[in-house]
Amino acid sequence: MKGTWPVEEARARFGEFLSASLTDGPQVVTRRGVETAVLVPMAEWRRLRESATPRLKDVLLMPGARTEDLAPSRESDRTRPPPAID
Repeated sequence: MKGTWPVEEARARFGEFLSASLTDGPQVVTRRGVETAVLVPMAEWRRLRESATPRLKDVLLMPGARTEDLAPSRESDRTRPPPAID
């Protein structure tokens, strides 16, 4: 079966649609001829999500990472006044 399903066919034959995604890879759903959604196996979805979200370590080690503003500067005029003693 090809990897493209009209929404009506995917709904009517969902079992086959699901099996095709597991055996043949991602299956595209179309509505009025326009690609609308994709059904992918869970392992593929997790891999895609993990690769799409960079880890903080990777972001900080990127060339051109702007790390100079991660910690506030220590300015001497920003000290708290001493507590009042009664």
